[in-house]
Amino acid sequence: MHERIGLTAGVIWHHLAEHGATPVAKLVYVLPEEEAIIQRSIGWLAQEDKITLSARGGDQVETIVLKG
Repeated sequence: MHERIGLTAGVIWHHLAEHGATPVAKLVYVLPEEEAIIQRSIGWLAQEDKITLSARGGDQVETIVLKG
């Protein structure tokens, strides 16, 4: 499982580099991985200080973007 989380973190990083800020729900929809693994991978990227998480709008859409 640890390897899947790391690999998925890399996929997320590349997606964000190519597409910019992305709602978490969209990542869950477009990536071919279980939601639990995607959420853990987002946590991995946050722990490594690679992304910024933000909630915006009245419906509190959670969006992630690469730092830097």
